Order: sequence, then C-alpha cells, then structure tokens
Amino acid sequence: MSTQPQRFKSFAEFYPYYLQEHSNPTCRRLHYAGSLLILVVVGYVLVSQQWLWLLALPVIGYGFAWVGHFIFERNRPATFQYPLYSLMGDWVIFKDVLTGRVRF
Repeated sequence: MSTQPQRFKSFAEFYPYYLQEHSNPTCRRLHYAGSLLILVVVGYVLVSQQWLWLLALPVIGYGFAWVGHFIFERNRPATFQYPLYSLMGDWVIFKDVLTGRVRF
C-alpha cells in the first residue's frame, strides 16, 4: 500500500498524485466504467423519474473504484483521506480518458 502525502493546497497539486495512484490500466478502466454507469443511471432517473435509483450511485461509483484499488492497484483509495479532491479527480480523469490525455 502506498503512503499518502499529508496535505494538498489545491486540486491542481493533488491531480498528479491522483494519476499516480491510478497507474494500473484495469483500475482506470474500472473507474471509467463506474463513472459511465453513474451517468447512465442519472440519465435514466431524469427520464423515468424513478428517484430511488439515485441511492445506487455511491454503490456504483465506489464499488467499481474500490475493486480497482484493492485488487488491481493494491493501494488505499484517495477517497479515504481526500474525499472532495478524489471525487473531482474521478471526473477529471473521465474527461481526460475521453479526450485522450490519459490512456485507457
């Protein structure tokens, strides 16, 4: 398991660390799948008005990500120490994969 720095002053300072903690391709793919499924569920909820599906969002998002970290990356998810920056990182890496900045 990797050790985490004490604190970050900004998200821009945190994001390189976030990328380092997601160096395993399978971990990145699981994060991407979880984020994509979140968007699908949110779209479904907006169309169907089935609001209870929103309760599944944390399970979907964290479930895929934590499997990636514990099984493939073999590190502790940054969410435990940096919940907001980690959530932001999930969506920035999603965008970076879509734009080709980060390898899928």
